[in-house]
Amino acid sequence: MSAAVKSYAAVDLGASSGRVMAGRVGLDSLELTEAHRFVNRPVRVPEGLRWDILSLYAGVLDGLRAAGQVDSVGIDSWAVDYGLLDADGALLGNPVHYRDSRTEGVAEKVWATVPAAELYAATGLQYAPFNTLYQLTADQLGGAQRLLMIPDLLTYWLTGEQGTELTNASTTQLIDPRTRAWSYDIAQRLGIDLELFAPLRQPGDPAGLLRPEVLEETGLSGPVPVTAVGSHDTASAVAAVPASGERFAYICTGTWSLAGLELEAPVLTEESRAANFTNELGLDGTVRYLRNIMGLWLLQECLRAWGDPDLGALLLDASKVPALRSVVDAGDAAFLAPGRMPERIAGACRVSGQPVPESPAEVTRCILDSLALAHRRAVQDAQRLAGHPVDVVHVVGGGTRNALLCQLTADACGLPVVAGPTEAAALGNVLVQARAHGLVGDLAGMRRLLVNTQPLTRYEPRGGTERWRAAQARLAAP
Repeated sequence: MSAAVKSYAAVDLGASSGRVMAGRVGLDSLELTEAHRFVNRPVRVPEGLRWDILSLYAGVLDGLRAAGQVDSVGIDSWAVDYGLLDADGALLGNPVHYRDSRTEGVAEKVWATVPAAELYAATGLQYAPFNTLYQLTADQLGGAQRLLMIPDLLTYWLTGEQGTELTNASTTQLIDPRTRAWSYDIAQRLGIDLELFAPLRQPGDPAGLLRPEVLEETGLSGPVPVTAVGSHDTASAVAAVPASGERFAYICTGTWSLAGLELEAPVLTEESRAANFTNELGLDGTVRYLRNIMGLWLLQECLRAWGDPDLGALLLDASKVPALRSVVDAGDAAFLAPGRMPERIAGACRVSGQPVPESPAEVTRCILDSLALAHRRAVQDAQRLAGHPVDVVHVVGGGTRNALLCQLTADACGLPVVAGPTEAAALGNVLVQARAHGLVGDLAGMRRLLVNTQPLTRYEPRGGTERWRAAQARLAAP
């Protein structure tokens, strides 16, 4: 194994912003710097909500230029969405945004052919109205000859080569999590042609070389390989959880909160389906057993409605608001669509007979208490359903910057919270590339390197969990 330090570009696309991070990895070193950050702003056109994929690709090219010469490039992004290509490999329109309304009522049509319980037993994926399966059922595929998930589409534009990375494919509801291969039975029963998908790739597989035109535009000297990483950003983020051993839960925080466990096998019971847990695939044969929670989207939408006030001052004011005065269900699909979020949260509190938060500080405290309560429920439910106890909760992602949320999560769970790293998805992306090039070892070795190189903050639980149990019971009351 070489002792040299190598450089990697991690393209990490979130639902509201994208970034290209430059990582330098040695046997005992790991450094990450931001090369370029850009906005990911969806566009509403007459036919619905669309991703501005050309703007995102331009941001990727600008980021690679800013990153400078690298030994490899990896791409991760949000899940479920895709682009459709014609027979010549040209994109057929801008990819549809998962918050678009076209999938309303589609799940019921799917369940008429494959009942929900059968679908879960075969694919292990939680119900969400925007799952790729429901999007495909809603779409008029027309002349589409190829479907590429968002990271695979950008990889194709960079390299000219097509593939379907496994961790992201597992969010389509068309993968069997036991075999880690396509569920041909489900696809056939629903009339979905799996030939639309390019061949499956594993994290660490080669995904091609940057095309000459890309090298010219970015100023890089070839050859520069693109390496398949955990292209679902949550897969990369979980790979970067700085845990030791197996007795840990994780919460990947950002626009969404993804809370759950890392397991060796999926949990496909009816009880698990009823609790709306998903079984997505991770690195090295692992399963990400987790629940989707609305996450900091609730606060992001409120900040937008309030004209983007100073977040630090708002969180300080929120910390002075009495705890657990009002809570909402942070997993409720009623909060999925954008717009009027403060009024919708206030309305939910009013309907449930709780005090109605009025000031921005009160609404913010309601959101953070509600998120911490949802984190508590997810961590408790996951342990029970999987028979997998934990001693610590690792919080990674953008929410690690929110000390109040981290402390409230520790209080609610009654467990210590270790917060960090913030750029977990980018770090996981970089480490998979470094492993493919022989610089780091197995998943445990990747995590040891993170513990030794990344700043982490520990929050101890305070005050007992009785008040959180009471708030949970209050939320569950009819």
